[in-house]
Amino acid sequence: MKIRKFILLISFIIFTGCVGYSSTGVLGTGVSIALDPRSLGTQIDDSIMQQNLRAKLLSADKSYIISVKTKILDGRIFLTGKVKSVEDKFKITKLAWEIKGARSVNNDLRIKEKFDFKRSAKDVLITSQLRAALIGSKKIKAVNYNIDTYKKKIYVYGIAQNKDERDEVIKEAKQILDVEDVITSIFLVDDLRVVKK
Repeated sequence: MKIRKFILLISFIIFTGCVGYSSTGVLGTGVSIALDPRSLGTQIDDSIMQQNLRAKLLSADKSYIISVKTKILDGRIFLTGKVKSVEDKFKITKLAWEIKGARSVNNDLRIKEKFDFKRSAKDVLITSQLRAALIGSKKIKAVNYNIDTYKKKIYVYGIAQNKDERDEVIKEAKQILDVEDVITSIFLVDDLRVVKK
């Protein structure tokens, strides 16, 4: 039994030793630390802001954790998802602005409507098609982008290495069938406060 545990432990160390850790589990930002152009300090600051915002949302209303998606890039807060009322939308915006270090808040929250399976399936398909296009492109670092689709509108958040990469992401998004609009918040590496050297 001890030998089996020892072999399992050694296997775990060997198989995880050469793999870069993702900040999804450790820091919560969803972008691989090794590939992220932000400095480690900025990534940690954004991560702390993300956790503080999640705690505020949880203490305000437990349903916000499921219905509201948050993303923080270089102190800029992005909110997407669905809420019950306009008051909830304003309340969440206020909570986001209360986070120490917030430079801006981009609120793309929508008011909940009756569930429409067909529309939801189409939105998932659009998101999947764009994600596949970004991964398949040699000009784009797909790991640096978050994608959300609502009512055939694509929301893309991320950090581009240069203007050409940003333009390529937008071009790929606009080529997806049935997309009505593409809303982007893509920053260039040069736009960040502190960049990894």
